[in-house]
Amino acid sequence: MSSRIVLFGATGFTGELTARALVARGARPLLAARSAERVRALGDQLGCETAVADAMASGGGADAIAALLQDGDVLVSTVGPFVRWGEPAVAAAIAASAHYLDSTGEPPFIRAVFERHGPPAAAAGCGLLTAMGYDYVPGNLAGALALRDAGPDATRVDVGYFVAGDAAGQFSGGTRASAAGMIAEPAYAFRDGRYVSERGARHVRHFDGRPAISVGASEQFALPRVHPQLRDIGVWLGWFGPASRPLQVMSGATSIVTRLPGVRQAMLAAAGRLVRGSTGGPDAATRARATSEIVAIASDAGGTQLATVRLEGSSPYDFTAEMLAWGAMRAADGGLLGSGALGPVEAFGLDELEVGVAQAGIRRALGASPIAGEC
Repeated sequence: MSSRIVLFGATGFTGELTARALVARGARPLLAARSAERVRALGDQLGCETAVADAMASGGGADAIAALLQDGDVLVSTVGPFVRWGEPAVAAAIAASAHYLDSTGEPPFIRAVFERHGPPAAAAGCGLLTAMGYDYVPGNLAGALALRDAGPDATRVDVGYFVAGDAAGQFSGGTRASAAGMIAEPAYAFRDGRYVSERGARHVRHFDGRPAISVGASEQFALPRVHPQLRDIGVWLGWFGPASRPLQVMSGATSIVTRLPGVRQAMLAAAGRLVRGSTGGPDAATRARATSEIVAIASDAGGTQLATVRLEGSSPYDFTAEMLAWGAMRAADGGLLGSGALGPVEAFGLDELEVGVAQAGIRRALGASPIAGEC
């Protein structure tokens, strides 16, 4: 018998898309959000039970979320920015021995899930799957496929994310709020077999002439678990085109000024005032004009490229909703292969994950894009 799925943040942009994806797949999740009126209306429309829970509640919100959960449930959280509001959901899931998935793309939160929350989750027997959407499941899959194709000589993998079509119209209020919150936050890299703190956009790399900035992602934590020979992992975001180089310069300047007392807090406060989450996102027609491309290149210690894999498919938001729905239903059916903080390949197995990603709208494509230099 399947476990119950609880969707926290159901009335947000990504949350509602996920609720609809779950229902379309035959699930009837418990929909939870902070607005009783809005979540009740959505529940009536989808035929789902509803509950009220607020991550911003007095005491941090963990108690309100924990009250919704039972042992063995699956909790899906789409409430961001996760650095500000994500901790209560993770804590509540671990306390209830419930499996957990989220839609974050925020490097500090991803790192916290793997390094801080993973051990207690393993002790509780539950799995944590952070960044279980477009950020960063396709890159984990593409990277693992390229490494499998390359064989044991591969010690480096580079993953690039690109959006074609109406890329500028693809950002929701929640995505903008998360991005604004990351301006002053540290990121990380996996270099020479170890994790190092490193600002986002420190490096720029070109995939077939297309620039992309370096980012902290889940690939840096997840791929070494299934490919221990890896020494270097690069994850690159190519959404910004010609603005990639100015972002690199801005990142360097920001890393300097935020060392001054009070500057980091002031920047975060200003970002919170200027960019609000839960303000909606692109409609279906706008999302349909965008397509995703993910490129992974596996190389040996000398820099020789051994294998390249390219994935293509649906828009980031549609993929995220479908991927969260697929992952939650697999977890509810007992499909996780481990406990603690898990990468998607580790959680489901490579072949099963490839099937799930294809069902969510992104598939392996023929041909590949060559990679150029990093700077």
